Amino acid sequence: MEFNMNAMAQINIVTIDYRQYLSTSEITSIEHEVSIMETREAAGIEALKIIQEHRGWVSDESLYAIADLLNMPEAELEGVATFYNLIYRQEVGQFVIHLCDSVACHLTGYQQIYQAIKKHLGIDYGQTTPDQKFTFLSNVCLGGCDKAPSMMIGKQHYQYLTPENAVEILDDLAKMENEND
Repeated sequence: MEFNMNAMAQINIVTIDYRQYLSTSEITSIEHEVSIMETREAAGIEALKIIQEHRGWVSDESLYAIADLLNMPEAELEGVATFYNLIYRQEVGQFVIHLCDSVACHLTGYQQIYQAIKKHLGIDYGQTTPDQKFTFLSNVCLGGCDKAPSMMIGKQHYQYLTPENAVEILDDLAKMENEND
């Protein structure tokens, strides 16, 4: 096997000192999670959730800083981050809509809900509204098959959706946020 030095020169190794990048609050919260786990690496998912809670999403720099703090390979932590669909690896809107597209939801009106949200917000799956308020994502299952169709925004689950009440929920969130501005 021939070793290609040019290929090796193209690999960017990013090292971020977590003490320079993460806040004291983030470090303290992550270290708390580490203290209740068997290994430092086991706190990976909780550390990702902590950073996302503070910053809205997990940037590459945040991931590298967490990996440094947990003393684990970045690639291993990236594997954890990309496995879980509730860890956002790119910027998202203030409200992230997870529309369930399970079989139960498909049988009870998913397509109409999807079309209503898409039309109302003017975006499709994987997109964010220009005002950065809403990001629209699909989700394989939200665990509410007996109350389908359903969606989740933040930690709130909405069930028995109709196109009308789905749009009403979005309008209420936007209005509530505008009142807080």
